[in-house]
Amino acid sequence: MKAIKQIVRIPEDHEIKIKVPQHLLKDEIVEVILIFKKRSDDFKQKIGDLKEAMKDELFISDLKEMVDR
Repeated sequence: MKAIKQIVRIPEDHEIKIKVPQHLLKDEIVEVILIFKKRSDDFKQKIGDLKEAMKDELFISDLKEMVDR
């Protein structure tokens, strides 16, 4: 058994095309598994917090201090 991993972004039409190696014979049966992680509202909150941090003078000062070390 051999596994091939492809990471794709879901398009607007929610259809994904899978590229299959040429050496596989026509009508050969393969198993396809779709694994996905649901982004939680917590993730969105973290992104929002990071965007707000970029406006925080103390945060920016701390970052500059770390870079200068």
